[in-house]
Amino acid sequence: MTASGFVPVRVAVLTVSDTRTEETDTSGAYLAAAISTAGHRLAGRAIVPDDVEAIRSAVGAWIGDPQVDVVITTGGTGLTGRDVTVEAVAPLFDKVIEGFAVVFHNVSFRSVGLSTIQSRACAGVARGTFVFCLPGSGGAVRDGWEQVIAPQLDARTRPCNLVEIMPRLEE
Repeated sequence: MTASGFVPVRVAVLTVSDTRTEETDTSGAYLAAAISTAGHRLAGRAIVPDDVEAIRSAVGAWIGDPQVDVVITTGGTGLTGRDVTVEAVAPLFDKVIEGFAVVFHNVSFRSVGLSTIQSRACAGVARGTFVFCLPGSGGAVRDGWEQVIAPQLDARTRPCNLVEIMPRLEE
């Protein structure tokens, strides 16, 4: 912990999309910049297609890497046939963070109203790594990062935060 109480964590960002490229991936770019601006370390960034095995492989590699504390995915949480991020990632969870979806939808409702029901945003702990699956839209990513994830990845957030429990995730 630093003198200010801030503890930087290592965050990997995965964009799930059949159409995005490094040049057009605005949600992934936003997250990468926001992570660094917040004082955390970008541990990796990748883009994979809407494919269960590709998503599971990328997330699986990061949750198996001791240099990654958090994985954030963007995209593939909707209701269409190609939206398979939840199916790919949820089986990797040792524990589901049910409160994340509740809080995310509350925040999202204030931005997009009832359209929030079209998102299956979720989070869990997998092999001692926090995993957050956000929708692909820029607004949802900003809301999810700024109002939910970033405050919980700040050790100064009281009464409690996710950083303080990281050492005990695999007890």
